[in-house]
Amino acid sequence: MINNQQKKNRLLIITIFAMTIVPFMIAWVLNQNPSLLKGTSNRGQLIIPPVTTEKADFIGFDPFSVKNIGELAGHWLIVNVIPNTNCNAVCLDALLKTRQLRLMLNKELSRTRRVVIVFKEPLLEAAGQWWLKDTLLWRLRRTDNESDNALFISLLQEENKLDEALIKKLIANENPEFALNSELIRVRPSVGLAEKLLAIRKGVLPEGMIFLIDPLGNLMMQYEPGFNTYKVKDDLMHLLKISQIG
Repeated sequence: MINNQQKKNRLLIITIFAMTIVPFMIAWVLNQNPSLLKGTSNRGQLIIPPVTTEKADFIGFDPFSVKNIGELAGHWLIVNVIPNTNCNAVCLDALLKTRQLRLMLNKELSRTRRVVIVFKEPLLEAAGQWWLKDTLLWRLRRTDNESDNALFISLLQEENKLDEALIKKLIANENPEFALNSELIRVRPSVGLAEKLLAIRKGVLPEGMIFLIDPLGNLMMQYEPGFNTYKVKDDLMHLLKISQIG
């Protein structure tokens, strides 16, 4: 008769096996059936075999991220990268697009988290502007008028900053504490993770690209700068449906 300890050991073995084989099964299924990922242009590229990451590869960039870094575990991660000490218009636009992407997932939103990997040490003031713009600029897309569109395009340029007056204008009558609340986890990569990402990209990480990481920490897909938000959403929804993990 199998005792409780033997049952636990057997369950642990099965769990470890599943964690090892699931990402490879997903990648194999998608590689054999590319039609499962809708769209033909701007579609993501599967990373085959998936590249593994560890929890220790993600190092909190600031106090907020250190406090909340545990949120990354067990979730699908939508990963922006900032490879340089600046975040130009392409880079910032990609941040804003992943914010939109996550909201588009509707009921599946809770299975995902958004993270940005900062490779080089930026000025704290510059980084503060990146996070502020990520939090606030979507409000300029709620309307379709020339002045808001012009302001949005202007603020995508790193040299144009959000000041107190603009922040108050964008927040309007909302509670400032709530309006300025961010869900973007900011991290530095470990040396090992930085090397893996550079290897995937053959040594060059372009501004504005993104990765998808599964809940087991495997780098699954990559998207070029200028990615189509709706196509990424279709891909991610299929991955969520196929995996049933996270």
